[in-house]
Amino acid sequence: MISKKMQEAINAQINAEMWSAYLYLAMSMDATDKGLKGVAHWFRKQYDEEMQHAFKFVGYLGEQLAKVELKPIAEVPTTWCCAKKMFEETLEHEKKVTAMIHALCDLAAEEKDYATANMLQWYVNEQVEEEASAQEILEALEFVGEDKAAFYMFDKGLAAR
Repeated sequence: MISKKMQEAINAQINAEMWSAYLYLAMSMDATDKGLKGVAHWFRKQYDEEMQHAFKFVGYLGEQLAKVELKPIAEVPTTWCCAKKMFEETLEHEKKVTAMIHALCDLAAEEKDYATANMLQWYVNEQVEEEASAQEILEALEFVGEDKAAFYMFDKGLAAR
């Protein structure tokens, strides 16, 4: 069984994961409005992934016989000027999520909560992938620049995710 402090921290992370999902859903909707089908698809998949992250935490709390306490999800932005800004914000956001996961790891170590520390390693690895994916897309967008034909191909590529 986990401590009350760890339970509260994981509940806060569940809220953060759901906020992330909501952010990516908003980005997907904005990309759809802009006619960026591939970008919209990529962010919709991100939404799905973030919800899976939240439910993985929910399942863990259940296994630990700890209560899940859902809090309101804070408002997210709903429009961006362009796909590049969406992905810049995505990278910065994923860096913040990485810091939050690391803080959970620190708490688990402090409390000698080896089960939670072990579970959190999946998230540590996942955050490496999340940041790398956003960085890779930003690098591709830098390469594409203002070339509309190249951006069209880039957008089509994201639809294949």
